[in-house]
Amino acid sequence: MISAPPPPQVIPHHGHGRGHLNLASSIRSIRLRNGLSQRQLALRMSVPRTYVSKIENEKATPTLSSLERLARALEVTVPDLLCGGEHNRQEEISELVKDQFIAELLPFLSELNGMQMSSVLTQMRDLTLHPRRSA
Repeated sequence: MISAPPPPQVIPHHGHGRGHLNLASSIRSIRLRNGLSQRQLALRMSVPRTYVSKIENEKATPTLSSLERLARALEVTVPDLLCGGEHNRQEEISELVKDQFIAELLPFLSELNGMQMSSVLTQMRDLTLHPRRSA
C-alpha cells in the first residue's frame, strides 16, 4: 500500500535580502516553460494549489522534501531548480539544434516575436520529450 506524502509545511519567508537564490522565480519559470498551471503542478505534487502559489509569491519557503517533490513534478533536478534550470535549458537547446529539421528552421525563428518563439520552442520540446504515436 502506498502511503500519502506528508502534508507540506509552510515556513514563513522573512525579508528579500540580496544574494539569496530567487527560488520563487526559478520555480515559476520552469513551471511555465513546462506549460503547467499552478493547479497542474500542485496535482503532480499532491499538494493544494495555494501551496504552489505561496512558494511562487515568496509567502512560503519549501522544505527539502517539498523541493524534491517540486523537482520531480517539474522533471528537473533539485540543483536545476535552485539555479533556475538554465544549465538544463542550454543542454536542451544544444540537443534540439542537432536535429536536421530543427536546424533548418533556425533561420526562420529569428523573425518571430518573443511569444511566437516561446510557443514554437515549447511545442518542439514537447514533441521531442513526448513523441506522438502515429496511427
